[in-house]
Amino acid sequence: MRRADRLFRIVEYLKARRTVVTAQKLSEVLEVSPRTIYRDIADLNASGIPIMGEAGVGYILSKDHKVQPLMFGLEEIDALILGAQMVKSWGDKGLAQAASQAIDKITTVLPESLQAELEQTFLFSMTSSTEVKINIDFTALRRAIRGKNKLDFAYEDEKKARTNRRVRPLCLVFFSPVWLLLAWCEKRDDFRNFRIDRIQDLTISDNLFKDEKGKRVQDYCCAMQN
Repeated sequence: MRRADRLFRIVEYLKARRTVVTAQKLSEVLEVSPRTIYRDIADLNASGIPIMGEAGVGYILSKDHKVQPLMFGLEEIDALILGAQMVKSWGDKGLAQAASQAIDKITTVLPESLQAELEQTFLFSMTSSTEVKINIDFTALRRAIRGKNKLDFAYEDEKKARTNRRVRPLCLVFFSPVWLLLAWCEKRDDFRNFRIDRIQDLTISDNLFKDEKGKRVQDYCCAMQN
């Protein structure tokens, strides 16, 4: 990666985050040494980019930094288009509409040459005969995860055995062609993955939950890595 591209990536990476980012993290993302990151940060500050922080602590872009107009390369345009196409094919109606609106918003700030790339895309995503039917309100499920509402539902496993569950919904994972709900199951007192197509009689409770150490997505990921 050229140095100019790397400096641009550092600014864009910091711009997209509201919390401190360490030099070690930036070095992993950009595949350079932390020492190179320290030099790059110093050069960016010298050029007038207001990056706050210090070595050993981390860096964050000042709120005073003015956001420049959006610019994308051709590969980034392809990634955006294909991502939106896949969301339309495999997400719920709400996500499909949001994907279309996002592309429309991006299009309005692009130069005409890149707008043409969007209009003449050669990347498409379609559903297939392996698509699994979902019998619950997918949009409501997403909102319950965001709102931290506990869920009650009946779950049917691969042997057709049916059990009632109360869970803390944590995230949704698309494992083509199946959607999985990762949740903390109060019945099993452990993490469980539930196939969305096997969930029945879903009820979204008014009972909210708070993040609790040992029962969060990051705790699940740590357990899987050990």
